[in-house]
Amino acid sequence: MNERKLFAERIDAMIAGFVAGERVDPESRDALIEDLASWQASRIPEYGRLTRRGEWPPALPTDVFRSRRIAAHPETEDVRVFRSSGTTSADRSVHVFRDLSWYDAAARAAARHMLFPDVQRMRLVILAPPEDEAPDASLEYMLARFAEWFGSAATWVWRDGTLDIASLEAELDDAQRRTEPVALLGTSFSFVHAEDGLAHRGFGLPSGSRIMQTGGYKGRSREVDPRELLAAMSRRYGIPEPFIINEFGATELSSQMYETTLRESLEGTPGPRRLWVPPWVRATPVDPDTLRAVEGDAIGILRIDDCANLDSVCCIQTADLARRLADGIVVLGRATGATARGCSLTADQALGAS
Repeated sequence: MNERKLFAERIDAMIAGFVAGERVDPESRDALIEDLASWQASRIPEYGRLTRRGEWPPALPTDVFRSRRIAAHPETEDVRVFRSSGTTSADRSVHVFRDLSWYDAAARAAARHMLFPDVQRMRLVILAPPEDEAPDASLEYMLARFAEWFGSAATWVWRDGTLDIASLEAELDDAQRRTEPVALLGTSFSFVHAEDGLAHRGFGLPSGSRIMQTGGYKGRSREVDPRELLAAMSRRYGIPEPFIINEFGATELSSQMYETTLRESLEGTPGPRRLWVPPWVRATPVDPDTLRAVEGDAIGILRIDDCANLDSVCCIQTADLARRLADGIVVLGRATGATARGCSLTADQALGAS
């Protein structure tokens, strides 16, 4: 049996065990990360160059995905390519997949646990392009799978590259009339556009309705403070704030993290807003100079080790600032300038520039 198949079986078992209600042992996860990183370093030159650094396993900065194809398999075996948003090819990260099985398994398990823990299926209204209009976008791919896995009905309120306010308004009115709970899914900038387009309207969506927002503004709408947008959405749609949650993902990853408030509200155990980290993922704020874990709840730049990233690199260094809590992560925004210099030096080494 080849090594890749053995890794695939270990990843399958970890995610399937979680879905079945079993506890995932952090030591087993950490061992898988180390073994997988070693296998990937032997097959991906850019990652292999980082093995000369002191910390093991090293994390590959996301910037490297903008200029190199990062994969443990030949290009002829690619089945899907995801690209980040950006105005030019040089601005866009690229994540290639030989097999989407682990992306699908991780996405389905996390969303079931945190976004749809109380329902098998519900009505979905999606404030984003349909998959066929954005075939290289991981978010649109994920939302299309949500429609298959969790949707009793799904409507994309997007026309000609922009949010269709009239369709959104019609869907919300229909949900109210039918007293049918609805899940609104989209990017932060699409919800800002909805705020502007629905300024004349207010809704009282049925109990159980919820919102998932993700991503930043990327210059595609006016910027709104997250707390202000949360309060505005709650007022606009009549959805309690705990039922409005953020999803955190990245083009370079296969797994997602979700805010905890919806699930905790359902369980009657409210807590502070923070991101739940799936047990097959390790999220660690690190010092920007040493790239080693910071102490306690100090702020660092977020490193993410994702066991579902089988065919690229499982250890990813982002440029996001984060603070670790006892049972989650709080992301505080992007690091800039000198704060991210450790990432830049590591990226140079991966690219053979140092």
